[in-house]
Amino acid sequence: MSTRLFVSGALINGAEIELDGDRARYLGKVLRVRVGDDLTVFNGEGAEWAATIQSIGRNKVIIKIGDSFEAGTESPLKIHLVQGISRGERMEFVVQKATELGVKRITPVFTEHGIVKLQSDRAEKRRHHWQEIAANACEQSGRTRLPMIDTPLPLKIWFGDKPDRVDAELILAPGATTPLAAIPAPDTKVCILIGPEGGFSEAEYEDAEISGFKSVSLGPRVLRTESAAIAALAVLQSLWGDLR
Repeated sequence: MSTRLFVSGALINGAEIELDGDRARYLGKVLRVRVGDDLTVFNGEGAEWAATIQSIGRNKVIIKIGDSFEAGTESPLKIHLVQGISRGERMEFVVQKATELGVKRITPVFTEHGIVKLQSDRAEKRRHHWQEIAANACEQSGRTRLPMIDTPLPLKIWFGDKPDRVDAELILAPGATTPLAAIPAPDTKVCILIGPEGGFSEAEYEDAEISGFKSVSLGPRVLRTESAAIAALAVLQSLWGDLR
């Protein structure tokens, strides 16, 4: 299988692109590519391109872009994951696995029971870090479109400014009487809310209901936040997406 590499910016057939920094070190020192080796590159906008290593220096690698082609790895089901922010590696794990499972957008939110608090500058740095994790997950999984990752914001503010209504608006709630699998099939768009380690507060469940969200369950057991995200996305893709 050809090495896949995310490259930001425009990609044009016949162009030569210089890669430096982490990208160059990854190719030269981790993958140990050689001049003439083939790879596949993508910029997160839907297509991918054949490419060839032209030269390798200590801190830079030159690649030549070839023909573009469509990979067909994006799901027809557009899933927007609104995720209560959890600590460190748990949130990174959610971003990685959600990307692999085809999510289109991730909105990290601060919640009443959440323990992670970030100032605006740190929140933007964290968003950038999560976007890099998503790019790496796209490289591994074969995706050609990067999911959009929003800058973290309080859940209450998100409810006030949330995007236009989608086909199904769902919130995971332990003890809910409606199984996720029993929801009528949406046309193309689903938004699902998942709480952090401490779950959502009663007030947040009430706000969600007022905003049009329906409470659903994943069964009789209470899952960790990262487990709930993966399970819910897998069920959604299995029911209505490209895992059917």
